[in-house]
Amino acid sequence: MFPALETELKQESLPDPYEDFMYHHLQYYGYFKAQKGSLPNSATHQHVWKNNPRYLLSGSFGEREDVLPDPLQKEKLLWPTCLSSTVHRQIAAVSRDSLMLSSPLLKSRQLLHDEFGKVNPCLREPRDLFSFFSSGGPLQPPRWPVECEVIKENLHHIEWVPPQPEYFYQPTGNEKLPEIVGEEKGTVVYQLDSVPTEGSYFTSSRVGGKRGIIRELAVALQGPEDNTLLFESRFESGNLQKAVRVDTYEYELTLRTDLYTNKHTQWFYFRVQNTRKDATYRFTIVNLLKPKSLYTTGMKPLMYSQLDADTHNIGWRREGNEIRYYKNNTGDGQQPFYCLTWTIQFPHDQDTCFFAHFYPYTYTDLQCYLLSVASNPVQSQFCKLRTLCRSLAGNTVYLLTITNPSRTPQEAAAKKAVVLSARVHPGESNGSWIMKGFLDFILSNSPDAQLLRDIFVFKVVPMLNPDGVIVGNYRCSLAGRDLNRHYKTILKESFPCIWYTRNMIKRLLEEREVVLYCDFHGHSRKNNIFLYGCNSNDRKYWLHERVFPLMLSKNAPDKFSFHSCNFKVQKCKEGTGRVVMWRMGILNSYTMESTFGGSTLGNKRDTHFTTEDLKSLGYHVCDTLLDFCDPDRTKFMQCLAELKELLREEIHKKFNELGQDMDLEGSWSDISLSDIESSTSGSDSSLSDGLPVHLLNIAHEVRW
Repeated sequence: MFPALETELKQESLPDPYEDFMYHHLQYYGYFKAQKGSLPNSATHQHVWKNNPRYLLSGSFGEREDVLPDPLQKEKLLWPTCLSSTVHRQIAAVSRDSLMLSSPLLKSRQLLHDEFGKVNPCLREPRDLFSFFSSGGPLQPPRWPVECEVIKENLHHIEWVPPQPEYFYQPTGNEKLPEIVGEEKGTVVYQLDSVPTEGSYFTSSRVGGKRGIIRELAVALQGPEDNTLLFESRFESGNLQKAVRVDTYEYELTLRTDLYTNKHTQWFYFRVQNTRKDATYRFTIVNLLKPKSLYTTGMKPLMYSQLDADTHNIGWRREGNEIRYYKNNTGDGQQPFYCLTWTIQFPHDQDTCFFAHFYPYTYTDLQCYLLSVASNPVQSQFCKLRTLCRSLAGNTVYLLTITNPSRTPQEAAAKKAVVLSARVHPGESNGSWIMKGFLDFILSNSPDAQLLRDIFVFKVVPMLNPDGVIVGNYRCSLAGRDLNRHYKTILKESFPCIWYTRNMIKRLLEEREVVLYCDFHGHSRKNNIFLYGCNSNDRKYWLHERVFPLMLSKNAPDKFSFHSCNFKVQKCKEGTGRVVMWRMGILNSYTMESTFGGSTLGNKRDTHFTTEDLKSLGYHVCDTLLDFCDPDRTKFMQCLAELKELLREEIHKKFNELGQDMDLEGSWSDISLSDIESSTSGSDSSLSDGLPVHLLNIAHEVRW
């Protein structure tokens, strides 16, 4: 069929030791699936590129075996059945041995050809590479580190709003502080093995995680009278390392740290089965790391009953009594641990129940939502879904561009931009619920939503850290680092999600003004919702960065606390998205912090937030944006005058505390705002941990 090519291939058929090594190495880690003979040596490589560019297979570079089928299989389906057996054998031989058809280096449809059929080293616009739908189907299955076992069950929780307010727990003073017994005196009834922690680092991923048979980790029941609870957490966003039964209805629980670290235990989400209705159970999490928690001020855990969901359409609800958060005194002294204990009575016998730190929102939840948008013939006209990048594990980081089509190029160029993102910290699912509320509104047919789409271009990254969300991390990515301390990074391969986000915003700033940047987070020590911003150094815009938060507090007075907002830029926060975007030129650059607890304000005082409360904040962001950008500047100037008066009062208060007098009619506005504002040390901050874990050993070797 291709005699010249076959002659060349026969000349190059000698085995190559490096080829043999790379074949086994790459196939072991799942990076490519091909015949052994397809790995090129340089001579064959050059020959095919130079003389046979038209035979290159179309396909996407870098696709993993678990997401896309083997392109060779697709090619075989296209072979005409009328070809002679001799021709079939010739094609089969070339398909098996030819670099053209199976080399992982050349699986690309992006190469351009000149008029003579030779390869031009330019790349065409990557339309297919960055589309929402892949050739493997509309939904990409989550990719897990190969060390992680994953159960083959699809979990789904219904959305539900409690008909009555869920009030904070009121301590009685008689709550028990259980003594930690441990597995020496208890019985281990669930334990994850081979979980990657500090000292190891991410190497590869696959759909479904670890290969092989999924073991049953829960204990085997000895009969119908055995009332041992059956635990499980090997599902999306699940986090439970170990369960120890220390009494008939009492269990001590150990959370898994963020993968490839030895810290960040806060988020929990696990399942229990084999429940008994009339018993009072006690659960005690023994390895939390934060000395302060909202559990000390009335926050309750969340519980979900599968039977209640199936029969009564009841979803997640706040439950628990005898709630205490206290120091664990049984540690080794190197790192203090804290305990959370609560009691619970299950609503049914033989039920399947879930417990969580906050309402879960998984990567699959996001993909299902985006699929509904892409499938909607109206919404898909003004909401374009693209792939921003791939995460370390190969999961898609989605980028949404939302704006109404413009009638003229001039009208399109005049639009300002708004950038929103969420879930850089995977355990802060609050951010996803606010993001969902924003998307629900901005994609609706509301006149205000249509107006916003007319005047703005919205760039939205709804899940910045999909890997962390999938594996149930609280803080980190699979690099073992807090991504929200690395927005200045040059390590694109180690921190792709934020590198590409920053780069996208940098290009956006070259095209148009970005009027607002906001990254949605969760907060574990303060109630209400509030913003962290950056004090402007430009006297022309003095206090302007505080106008949007003040307007938001007026639009959502029972949820948003302007008093809790802070605008001081600390040195330890220089790598955060908020500060980096501000230094890139976005004046109104914020981190939105949403409590895991609830409100202390107005009509919602002393009640937990529901998902509906959080989604309403997404709407209020849109409402406030209209107020903030209203051509009639009356509201803006009123808020600015109010801010000046509030600042005057704050300065007066500070000087009184210091025992000093000051003429507030003088140059009080020249006082540095940083001098009178406290730090954001109350925020959920974590210092940058330096290089990603997989580079630490290399750095150590270079240093020495």
